[in-house]
Amino acid sequence: MDIAQCFASLSGKILIDGTLRPSASPTAIPVLDPATEAANGEVAESSDTDIEEAVAAARRAQKAWAKRNALARAEALHEIAHGLRKRRAFLAEAMTREMGKPYKESADEVEWSATAYDYYAEIARHDNGRVIGPVVDGQTHLVTKHPLGTVLIIMPFNYPFVLFAWEAAAALAAGNAVILKPSELTSLCSLAMLEAFAHLPPGLVQCLTGTGETGAKLVAHPDVHCVAFTGSIPAGQAVARACAGSFKRTLIEASGNDPFIVMPSAPLEMAAKGAVFSAYINCGQICARAERFYVHASIHDAFVDRVTELSRRIRVGNGLDHVDMGPMVSERERTRFEGLVKRAIDAGATVQCGGGRPSRFNTGFFVEPTVLSGLTQDMEILQTESFGPVIPICKVESFDEAIAHANDSKYALGSVVYTTDLKETMRAVGEIEAGMTWINAPLLDNDAGPFGGWKMSGTGSQLGPEGLEQFRQSKLVMIDPNCSDHDFWWFPYKSQEAYPGPR
Repeated sequence: MDIAQCFASLSGKILIDGTLRPSASPTAIPVLDPATEAANGEVAESSDTDIEEAVAAARRAQKAWAKRNALARAEALHEIAHGLRKRRAFLAEAMTREMGKPYKESADEVEWSATAYDYYAEIARHDNGRVIGPVVDGQTHLVTKHPLGTVLIIMPFNYPFVLFAWEAAAALAAGNAVILKPSELTSLCSLAMLEAFAHLPPGLVQCLTGTGETGAKLVAHPDVHCVAFTGSIPAGQAVARACAGSFKRTLIEASGNDPFIVMPSAPLEMAAKGAVFSAYINCGQICARAERFYVHASIHDAFVDRVTELSRRIRVGNGLDHVDMGPMVSERERTRFEGLVKRAIDAGATVQCGGGRPSRFNTGFFVEPTVLSGLTQDMEILQTESFGPVIPICKVESFDEAIAHANDSKYALGSVVYTTDLKETMRAVGEIEAGMTWINAPLLDNDAGPFGGWKMSGTGSQLGPEGLEQFRQSKLVMIDPNCSDHDFWWFPYKSQEAYPGPR
């Protein structure tokens, strides 16, 4: 089956209880290839009936899954990883045709997803609680780990495979069932990805497509026990409010506006190459991409020149061609981004390169890689998430000023510092307010380390042992094998322990 046939077979479908079927709702959302604007198919808006059936199926499947031993669950997760790698080329093409990123980036994402399933397959076996020292002779005291139940995972469009993997792998390893609500912009490739899950029990992993309305109904459902959300701050706040009333567990990653600091001790060429990669990967549509560039005055002009030169070399085009950067995901996203860049220029920023659309394309949602200089900290583009391919550069006079500007933000997801000065390195680690700090190594992930933000960038962490704990709850267990008399503190209280003074 080629991609066109695959999309046709998935168009308008949802996955419930192991069966791919049309939604009960008549509403459908058209899906376009962002490079060609050709129709890929349609995405169904899941109905209330669909939601009830999926949640009921998840509940049934989860109860059985939680009883399976850790080795069996691990083997099932390893099989997901194997299935993804086996389908790597097909899934990469599907993602590129639906989301737009270069094929290489899509193929990398499939592999990154597979490693997450392999990681959690083993870490969940390694740790399922602990034995603690008892406070009473002869007793055994334990801390045991238990699944939450049904986990709803709400995905954005930019990384539909790997962001799902980071959360689904941990949730499944912990014994939960999973319902995926993908972005309406990447639902077809998400359904294609789930073919790698076909060996799992029916109902354990399901997919309900649709708009935010479908997501909101799922969030509010009383038999959904945890919500893992990635998206904007307003949507994340809405999820948090909906879950607060029942103390429903949440994992929220809600945007970033990451600083990128360049100091004189850094090799200029490496810093410039790192900046260009950090800004333009996935056409800048990454929550943890570098968005605010603070460059020391002594190297500012040389850095601007080198970044501008490298930006002009970026090959823009259809992600299935030999290119470095594809289109933005939709016309709406391009319009939003272009408005932000225009307002920065109107506010006094200087365009070093880009700032418009590539003239050679008559169709597709393409924009040029853009470098802006002359930025000041109060400009909108440095205060909000741009989520597009732009490098806005602000000159700073010292490391102190760079740190102050970096922390002057409601966002606190990631941060990058280019320096070979050990004192600056250690200060960056201790002083930058962010969930992640990369020193001379931008945007790297590690399955064994937490990914998550501070401040308005969200709550909780994905990946690492921290990511597993998001989907488990703990129980204290005390066992007295002798069923003995606890007369050291039971009734009746001893006379010598009564109040000794006058009444």
